[in-house]
Amino acid sequence: MTNWKITLAYDGTPYRGWQVQPGLPTVQGLLAEAIERTVGERVLPQGSGRTDAGVHALAQVASVALEAGIPAANLQRALNRCLPASIRVLAVEAVAAGFHARHSAVGKTYEYRIFPLKGEGSSRCDAVSRCDSAERICPPMLAPAVWPCPWPLDLGVMNRAAQAVVGEHDFTSFAACDPDLATRGLASSLVDAEPRSNVRSITRSGWEWVDGLAIYRVSANGFLHHMVRNLVGTFVQVGAHRLDAEAIPAILAALNRSAAGPTAPASGLFLVSVDYPSAVDSSAAFR
Repeated sequence: MTNWKITLAYDGTPYRGWQVQPGLPTVQGLLAEAIERTVGERVLPQGSGRTDAGVHALAQVASVALEAGIPAANLQRALNRCLPASIRVLAVEAVAAGFHARHSAVGKTYEYRIFPLKGEGSSRCDAVSRCDSAERICPPMLAPAVWPCPWPLDLGVMNRAAQAVVGEHDFTSFAACDPDLATRGLASSLVDAEPRSNVRSITRSGWEWVDGLAIYRVSANGFLHHMVRNLVGTFVQVGAHRLDAEAIPAILAALNRSAAGPTAPASGLFLVSVDYPSAVDSSAAFR
């Protein structure tokens, strides 16, 4: 048996998320079908986490053990021939038998992209993207990969709010009511022994303007179900001056989902990279 690490990118728009679901198109399901067509083995590749319906990935990682003796380059080419164009295998490499895409992960980075229809972002785009001096039109090709946000956004206060979540906190207020424990991505077995813990450690959290888009980047040792989208939804309330940036510590302390803002749409969210110990770490190659 060879244990394979498969790094793939996908446009999540046509799919009902990563996890296989009977009768529904999912990335995991299509990858499993491609593997079966390629080597004749019926297996279920394990992902680093379960991205939701409509969420995208620049470098999702999957692991799978196969009996077939096939070179990595041949496996990559064959999988890409079997997969739809919206899913691409970026790399395939043989790894140690103990490697697991989720259990071996020590951190992840996500990115969220907002296309503000009004406000500061308008001055950073050409006239083709605007219907008048105050409002922009989101291009149809871009719409599936952003949140066309209707409010002007103040990234200064949004960055103040984003900095308030850096460090180790209990993120219950920013988790869905049914936290997906399979997305924890924590390496420590001591943490795994506490399956209900919603404590995570964020090492990076910030906003910037990039080509007319408001971009949020966040890195942590793991994420709860809907955690990034709930953070973004709350920060947007701050950026629209509907919520004070200094309210974030109180929202964290409340340990109550109703204390935070709404959930941002799935369309703007990208899994950027998954980090592993140095022996198998290739996250930087796929930024």
